[in-house]
Amino acid sequence: MNNKIIFFDIDGTILSHRNNKISDSTISAIKQAQANGHLAFINTGRTLAELEDRITEIGFDGYVCGCGTYISHNDSVLLQQAIDVDTLPTLIDDLRKYEMEAILEGTSAIYYDKVSTQPFIKKIKDKQVFGGKTNIQTWDGPDISIDKFCMWSKYDDNFQEFHQKYENEFEFIGRGNHFYEVVPKGYSKASGIEFLINHLDIPHDNTYAIGDSTNDLSMLTYAKYSIGMGNSDDIILDVVSYVTEDVDKDGVEMALRHYGII
Repeated sequence: MNNKIIFFDIDGTILSHRNNKISDSTISAIKQAQANGHLAFINTGRTLAELEDRITEIGFDGYVCGCGTYISHNDSVLLQQAIDVDTLPTLIDDLRKYEMEAILEGTSAIYYDKVSTQPFIKKIKDKQVFGGKTNIQTWDGPDISIDKFCMWSKYDDNFQEFHQKYENEFEFIGRGNHFYEVVPKGYSKASGIEFLINHLDIPHDNTYAIGDSTNDLSMLTYAKYSIGMGNSDDIILDVVSYVTEDVDKDGVEMALRHYGII
């Protein structure tokens, strides 16, 4: 089987952090890879509710969202793992008790606390409101359903207590500056790749992953061929098979050409 499967991170990989745009060269390269018979999947920490039209309109073969908690192929949902709804009241109480500011992320909605002082949370919320697509609700709304969450700790001691209470239930992915992505145990960008190649009967030797930040580590170390963007965190550059150009310098196109995918 010669069909290759390529997994793309979003932020900093296909979407520039600097100008918040997806370059024409990136879109063209992805479409050419598909025209050559290969599969192109998004593999992101964003949940489904956070995918913008400009991403889905590229025409990917499917999506691994929420660090492996949601997987689809050709518009068919193959896996969806939400955090147990019965545990959410206690989880939310503990986020407040330990002074963790957080964004709760679901398949159909994103949830913000009514009181938040974290500047990055405000920035993300403002961008989503401005985009006009994301279903935004509060932590206290009815029928809350989440797959994962992002959180910022104010105090190290409080984080250690929160982490100790939940370390058997969740993976804590450190993103720097007291920022963590928190995902149910057993789920990751790597588990998403493993699930899909088993489902689609694609050899591991035909897997490619391209990313730039610490939440990409699992997929970059799992895939046979790993590609780090030129703008990657230093830890990424130490583990990947190949380092391509910056996101704003046609890095995706360069990587796919390097491997003969286009």
